Amino acid sequence: MALSEKDVRGIAEYAKIALTEDELTEMTAYLNDAVQMLEPILQYDLPDVEPTFHPIGSLSNVMGDDALEPERDLALDVALSNAGSSRERYFRVPSILGEGSEE
Repeated sequence: MALSEKDVRGIAEYAKIALTEDELTEMTAYLNDAVQMLEPILQYDLPDVEPTFHPIGSLSNVMGDDALEPERDLALDVALSNAGSSRERYFRVPSILGEGSEE
């Protein structure tokens, strides 16, 4: 299936990419070469293979539950001792979202 310049122009517009006429011709050839390289995949007989939409398949969160380890916990006063600024039990940091942050 070859892509026409009209197809590539539509893809470029959808992706908000401005292409000159020369770039459009070059990109059309490039994309057609890429599609051509994938053609051998169509020759595999894979009727029993389920399609995958994620390279890792059905992998779920592999992180373990947080476990309390009192012997390794850092005391709150020690944790905040080198903080430039703190309030109650929290670190205070400058706002990165804009002016006028609430106290």
